[in-house]
Amino acid sequence: QYSPESVAGADGEIDPTEITFLGCSCRSSSCTAPECSCLCWGDNYSGLCLRSTEQGQFARPVFECNALCPCSESCHNRVVQRGLQLRLQVFHTPHKGWGVRTLQDIPRGSFVCEYAGEVLGLAEARRRVQAQSPEDSNYILALREHLHDGRVLETFVDPTHVGNVGRFLNHSCEPNLFMVPVRVDSMVPRLALFAATDISAGEELSYDYSGRFHNSQGSSREHKPLEEENRLRKPCYCGSQTCASFLPWDGSLFSTP
Repeated sequence: QYSPESVAGADGEIDPTEITFLGCSCRSSSCTAPECSCLCWGDNYSGLCLRSTEQGQFARPVFECNALCPCSESCHNRVVQRGLQLRLQVFHTPHKGWGVRTLQDIPRGSFVCEYAGEVLGLAEARRRVQAQSPEDSNYILALREHLHDGRVLETFVDPTHVGNVGRFLNHSCEPNLFMVPVRVDSMVPRLALFAATDISAGEELSYDYSGRFHNSQGSSREHKPLEEENRLRKPCYCGSQTCASFLPWDGSLFSTP
């Protein structure tokens, strides 16, 4: 089932459409910092592009104006919520199954698409992963945000049955997209993919499933599997010079609570 935005999962534990953030009190058509309370949480857009950060640093927080804000729909702090604005194409690749390519040039920092699906609680995400067979495709994405006080916020999105074009994006060890959690109406983040570089029409779009790209090396729970586990891992066909030969591995959802 196609859905441009994430929906509540079958467990009903988290509703990503619930509005819990108070809106700003700006009266202008487009908000500016420091007057806008939304931008005070994280001023990260320059025009319609994400402000550049050096690779290797943590992604900075992004809070867009929301449904309760009086600013106009053309406010520069409304980007991801506008949804897909680019012409993308799902196509069949020689070795990786389905993939996504762009039919137009994409400037660096541009919002490309969201990774949308069912937002699950930890218990349901773990149940679904453990019910999969080795032949099944795993679409469940575990996002972990590391806070300054040491806490880790986890969000699980599964587009297996409900999702959008983002579910067809392939992994690459040298990707041209990176993922940033963007909050609009509540603390439930939208998993937004932005262009990491200028992308030409016809190029396949990809991101690093492990979360290493655009983040510090310590931000991922990926571990180096034992040799016997490598036999169970899915090979990587990204073809980059730094290819790790296998898709990223995160066994946290296979562990018992």
